[in-house]
Amino acid sequence: MAGTTRRRFDPEFRAGAVRIVKETGKPVSHVARDLGINEYTLHNWVQMDRHASGQAVGGGGGTLKESESEELARLRREKAELVKQHAREKAAWEKDRAELEDERDVLKRSVVLWVKEAMGR
Repeated sequence: MAGTTRRRFDPEFRAGAVRIVKETGKPVSHVARDLGINEYTLHNWVQMDRHASGQAVGGGGGTLKESESEELARLRREKAELVKQHAREKAAWEKDRAELEDERDVLKRSVVLWVKEAMGR
């Protein structure tokens, strides 16, 4: 696009925006909307701040202790079981819903026929 210029933000504004995200706990998208900036821009600033302060970007923290590793494996197994259980329940619910929709459709048709018969047509 011709004639478009990139907006430039001074370091104080960037630091203030990042501080708002960190201190309020609000989602980046809400803070960005409130400040009138692109949410991806603010997300990048927050990531750069985390990287500069030594926090791991993405939430990872390096190596785990043996107990933490075992708990993580247990939680992953538990999650896998819950996902399978959810899939089974969802399939059952979908089957029940389809049966109920069929019953509803039959009843609708019955009502139409009953009304036509009552009207003498």
